[in-house]
Amino acid sequence: MKIIRKVVREIVAHAKKEAPLEACGYLALEDGVITVSYALTNIDKSSEHFSFDPKEQFRSVKDARSKGLEMCAVYHSHPASPARPSREDIRLAHDPNVSYFIVSLAGAKDEVRAFSIKNANVAEIDLEVVDDQRV
Repeated sequence: MKIIRKVVREIVAHAKKEAPLEACGYLALEDGVITVSYALTNIDKSSEHFSFDPKEQFRSVKDARSKGLEMCAVYHSHPASPARPSREDIRLAHDPNVSYFIVSLAGAKDEVRAFSIKNANVAEIDLEVVDDQRV
C-alpha cells in the first residue's frame, strides 16, 4: 500500500499532539495512493482506546466523497505501546474493507504500521512511503 510522506508526517504529528491520549482519524485514497488524512477527535479521551466524534466522522466522509477520494483506512495511535493491534483493536475491527494504521510513540523512533483485520485474523500490510508527485 502506498502512502505519501506528508500524510505519514501528519498522522505522527497528530499522535504527538494528542499524547498521552490516543489520536484517531481516517485516511483516504486517490489513484491507489493514500493522499489525505482526516484527524478526528477521540471523544473517549483515553490513552487506551478511541471513538470518533460522529459529526466529524460524517463531515470527513462527505468531504472525501465530494473530492472523489475513497476512505480506505482508520488510524489511531498507541502512545505507550508498540504499533501492533491490541486485543481491543482486533475486537473492534468491524469493517474488513478498511486497513488499520497504528502510530506508535513508544519506542526510540516513531513507527507507523498498517494491518488488515478480518474475522480477528491480523495480517501486516507492506507500506511504501512515496513523495507526492501530483502537480
